[in-house]
Amino acid sequence: MTRWIGRTALRLGGWRMVGAFPDIPKLVLIGAPHSSNWDGVWGFAAKMALGLDIKILGKDSLFRVPGLGWLLRRFGVIPVDRSAPHGVVEQMAAMIHGVDRLWLGLAPEGTRRPVERWKSGFWKIAAAADVPVLPAYFHYPDRVIGIGEPFVLGRDMAADIERIRAWYRPWRGKYHGTP
Repeated sequence: MTRWIGRTALRLGGWRMVGAFPDIPKLVLIGAPHSSNWDGVWGFAAKMALGLDIKILGKDSLFRVPGLGWLLRRFGVIPVDRSAPHGVVEQMAAMIHGVDRLWLGLAPEGTRRPVERWKSGFWKIAAAADVPVLPAYFHYPDRVIGIGEPFVLGRDMAADIERIRAWYRPWRGKYHGTP
């Protein structure tokens, strides 16, 4: 039933998926450009349509909205206090290490506003857990949710993040792209 709901939501919204998910048991999935709350709606619809088990980091303030917290937890969202992020990298890396399969998703921009620099948490989590980064994008002009090839990280965080950001430059979110 959940898959049908997800497929129906995507179809009614005019969205389609491109690319393929890799057969990798553990990874960090990043979604960008993140420019609208609609990204979450379409992202959850895709997650449901494909029957994917992805844990997603989300800002804790969403869990204070009456009736929304339980739904977000049910969909696998993990609340993060962005004002005190200390320990999140270690906790998420330990979570990934502690299980046989886990895909962890987050928005590298950390906000819907355009940013010049991405937050480095996704890279730090993936590096600490020794897992690849899987890029997913929202391209609003064509209503496409796309999946790229996994990025294997090196030792140079700045170079890796720039390489991943460059991959995202063709894609346009609802209100902005990746500078």
